[in-house]
Amino acid sequence: MTQTLKQTPSQTVGPYFAYGLVPQQYNFDLKSLFTPVLAGPETPGEHITIIGQVFDGEGNPVTDALIEVTQADGSGRYPASRDEIAATGFRGFGRVGTGTDAQHRFVIETVKPGKTADGSAPHVNVTVLMRGMLLHAFTRLYFEDEAAANATDPVLEAVPAARRATLIAKRDQQAGKTVYRFDIRMQGEGETVFFDV
Repeated sequence: MTQTLKQTPSQTVGPYFAYGLVPQQYNFDLKSLFTPVLAGPETPGEHITIIGQVFDGEGNPVTDALIEVTQADGSGRYPASRDEIAATGFRGFGRVGTGTDAQHRFVIETVKPGKTADGSAPHVNVTVLMRGMLLHAFTRLYFEDEAAANATDPVLEAVPAARRATLIAKRDQQAGKTVYRFDIRMQGEGETVFFDV
């Protein structure tokens, strides 16, 4: 008897990532394993909000992208256990879709990361999943107010100087909160630098 093999998710094109991976955000009755809140109010460090949009090659906001972020805490450490997460309130990983925000933004609540190694700059690792992409894209977010650290970061130094600005989040104050703006352009003018990981 012959069995017909079906496509696996990595061989198809969305838009199902956000619905399946952050169902609470889309008002489904399933619990999301991860949310866009990486740090609780008790987490030590400078609490920040990261806001951005994902744009397609024509400059239109992508309404069904899924963003995943991984980062160190304020002292440059990744959480090592569930006990540590429970004690500090810092999860180190978050996930958010762009489909339920009126402006199709992603909004992430976290703490500003510390340096993870000598010579590295504080950064957030960002993964983008969206329709039409068979494989997800990897990029990084650096902070504009860390210019000295950015100048010596080996990953940022490997990026052509003319394109480094696509990885730098702009700092702002909104309603007494520190906000970093980080837009992701998938292609076209000002395309974000993506890494082959």
